[in-house]
Amino acid sequence: MTLKEDKNKIKSGLYIVSTPIGNLRDITLRALDILKKSNVILCEDTRVSKKLLSHYEIHANLISNHKFNEKKNLEKIINIINEGKIVSLISDAGSPAISDPGRLLVNRCVKEKISIVPIPGPSAVTASMSISGFSDQFYFHGFLSDRVNPIRKEFEMFKNLKCSIVFFISVQKLNKKFEMLKEFFSERDILICREITKIHETIYRGKVSEIDNFQFKPKGEVTVIISEKNNNKTVESLDESDKKEIKKLILNKSIKDIVGIISKEKNISKSKIYNYCLQIRNEK
Repeated sequence: MTLKEDKNKIKSGLYIVSTPIGNLRDITLRALDILKKSNVILCEDTRVSKKLLSHYEIHANLISNHKFNEKKNLEKIINIINEGKIVSLISDAGSPAISDPGRLLVNRCVKEKISIVPIPGPSAVTASMSISGFSDQFYFHGFLSDRVNPIRKEFEMFKNLKCSIVFFISVQKLNKKFEMLKEFFSERDILICREITKIHETIYRGKVSEIDNFQFKPKGEVTVIISEKNNNKTVESLDESDKKEIKKLILNKSIKDIVGIISKEKNISKSKIYNYCLQIRNEK
């Protein structure tokens, strides 16, 4: 069902609108439609949001709504919605209320029985997971703690998880935690995504034990994915017969399907299978 141009046809309430994580073209038509019809747009940082909104010629009333003032804003926002207005919540990038402000407002709207409508879209978590080649069963932690001892406790918990592990961390902090990562996850693979979807997108993949070979510039935040636990079994390498089988399969199957087939038959790292498939594709 498409939304009509008449603003009154959109139900009053709170709209949780996902916005691009970098590339401004990564926004849905529905998200643009809702934002254009919003009476108020709540922004994590109005300066950041204005770049996106100006690009698409969206001229709604903007209200700053970040972690330091979201509690103070609650009554004001609830009153606006109760007046029959359309209010959208956006973050600086990605899906609101996921490691970003919004949870307090959502819970208050639930309590007040106010309509809450998700407008899905970009997410650094799913974008990074989609290119990892790791198990699609994953645990998302959000941002790591700021201090060493809490991080150590978090890693103690992570190491017992058999699934893939996803977390956010600043580049500066990550560069100082290589030894701790190796202490807890030396047998696993790692994927690090920085500036994803942007011009300077940087993706590093390799072994946690070899992470010292790579250093990101000390700015910004990254999405880190640690591969699933291999249950301490010896991980085999791709032999010539495996490579021949992959070359046959790649003619009519997706890389995701090939990774699933080969990894089920043999104890070979999914990342190794995935990387070899990419190598074949790039050689064509």
